[in-house]
Amino acid sequence: MQRTAAVIGSGFGGLALAIRLQTAGIQTTIYEAREKPGGRAYVFEDEGFTFDAGPTVVTDPSCLEELFTLSGRDIKDYVDLMPVSPFYRLMWEDGTFFDYSNDDEALLKQIAALNPDDVEGYRRFMEFSEAVFREGYQKLGHEAFLDFRSMLEAAPSLLRYQAFRSVFSIVSRYIADPRLREAFSFHTLLVGGNPFNTSSIYALIHALEKLWGVWFPKGGTHALVQGMLKLFQDLGGEYHGATPVKALEASAGHIIGVTLPDGSTRRFDAVVSNGDVVHTYKDLLGHHPRGRKMAATMQRKSFSPSLFVIYFGLKRQHPAIPHHSILFGPRYRELLKDIYSHGTLADDFSLYLHHPTASDPDLAPEGCSGFYVLSPVPHLGKFPADWNAIAPIYADRILSYLEERLIPGLKEDLVTMRTFTPANFRTELNAHLGSAFSLEPLLWQSAYFRTHNRDDVLKNLYFVGAGTHPGAGIPGVVGSAKATARLMLKDFGVEDPAGWPSNGGPLLETAL
Repeated sequence: MQRTAAVIGSGFGGLALAIRLQTAGIQTTIYEAREKPGGRAYVFEDEGFTFDAGPTVVTDPSCLEELFTLSGRDIKDYVDLMPVSPFYRLMWEDGTFFDYSNDDEALLKQIAALNPDDVEGYRRFMEFSEAVFREGYQKLGHEAFLDFRSMLEAAPSLLRYQAFRSVFSIVSRYIADPRLREAFSFHTLLVGGNPFNTSSIYALIHALEKLWGVWFPKGGTHALVQGMLKLFQDLGGEYHGATPVKALEASAGHIIGVTLPDGSTRRFDAVVSNGDVVHTYKDLLGHHPRGRKMAATMQRKSFSPSLFVIYFGLKRQHPAIPHHSILFGPRYRELLKDIYSHGTLADDFSLYLHHPTASDPDLAPEGCSGFYVLSPVPHLGKFPADWNAIAPIYADRILSYLEERLIPGLKEDLVTMRTFTPANFRTELNAHLGSAFSLEPLLWQSAYFRTHNRDDVLKNLYFVGAGTHPGAGIPGVVGSAKATARLMLKDFGVEDPAGWPSNGGPLLETAL
């Protein structure tokens, strides 16, 4: 008899897991609450512009390629991934800018221009990053930590790479220039982590980018979502959009199925949540003692900040602005304290500017350009404000800042604009406290101390996505899918399909 599984949510983690299960012969059904797939990787169109609502940086194409290779497919038949260069342009208010890429010659020349002594420091930092990449990503990134023993086994490696230290402190050991310290530590913010608190293990991101580069799907990030969904359906998977699961049903220590909007219950051998972990336990399983207990436990944990995002289209093109830009404000450590600790909406900000039409002009009407800009802000637990009232004011401040610093005539050229606030993260994505990245990536909330890929009591309830190991970001959630799929297949007594490499697909083998 064929085994069955339900996946709640169609974010990158949910889709990656569903593809793995379907490839292994587990009849899998995805339920997505929103009318389009993708979870945070949503898309919307307005005035001829196409806006990706969520993640925009693809840094490990091999983990995506592997999903297609498993079933004998070629990712190129489903999505066109385009390299982005520079990876990011970093800009400071004193007029300094730094194009971050994997062009070593150009990179070292820029480092030398800021501080010649940091050239050798950068080389030593990259040696550290490559070492921790091998240990933290290739070896441990796809493994589930279900018991404390597994954490103890990993402890020597974690200690060897001083996981108890922060990314910023590790960068500062090798780099002296304050701007370069920001340039080589900001990456943790892309997965919700404060570089002054996030474990040094996350320094692996630099080696990951250097190995594979930064990519963007033609048609936008959502084109990758659609390609993954098509693969899942080509494999025989079942997808239901605009179908929010109302409850998880349990009996005798097991999940027996899901309750759908019409009140019916559909039975499955296993259920996986790609939704918010607090929402899953509190709202979908709140009628069960396990749900109530875990919801209370989860709500005591530390959650990542939220984001304030503005999507806007302009009636002229801006070829001088690269695909990804980071605009550092006048403060770094102090601003992050305001966001992560004080719960203050500061007068200044640092911004990430996404300019997808730099790579794909078809995402906007001819002669136009599309952008989104995001500002990290405190989550609703630290700053419980009325974002309906704040949003227009805060958006105007950010657009004025961009107009003065980078995009002259922005407001005059504005064709369309909309915002997405912490309140929207809570209401539209069921994100606890409006957090944009789920649990904060702290050492004591990582691996075994993060939400387990399989519930400890309800043994056929599984988790995938940002809230479980290894964490947020496309490589993180796709890695969580690999870890969770291995658990499920083992529990089902199903062998891994041939061709499931342990540490990456053919792109990785080629690169190494």
